[in-house]
Amino acid sequence: MSLRAILHLGLHAAIPALLAWLFWRPQFAKAWMLLLLGWVIDLDHLLADPIYAPDRCSIGFHPLHTAPAVVLYAGLVMPRRTRLFGIGLLLHIALDAIDCVWMRCSS
Repeated sequence: MSLRAILHLGLHAAIPALLAWLFWRPQFAKAWMLLLLGWVIDLDHLLADPIYAPDRCSIGFHPLHTAPAVVLYAGLVMPRRTRLFGIGLLLHIALDAIDCVWMRCSS
């Protein structure tokens, strides 16, 4: 696994932890877990062949990584009950988009 891929996966855990600690410290563990649920959208990788391709940009390729899906995730931020999950989904998309930029810059 490349350094970029390891860093990408690490950021998917570290950034939600940092946000939970900064903004929801009294409920850190619960907030972090709800933010980490953003990884659920990677289930769409199971539809691809190969399932994991470190050189493939997820944005726009996988169904749960498309613009219509992002609109739904943004809608989840509005109700208080789903807010942290929605933020986790949007954060996941943002980190995947950053990874796509890193891929383009390194090729």
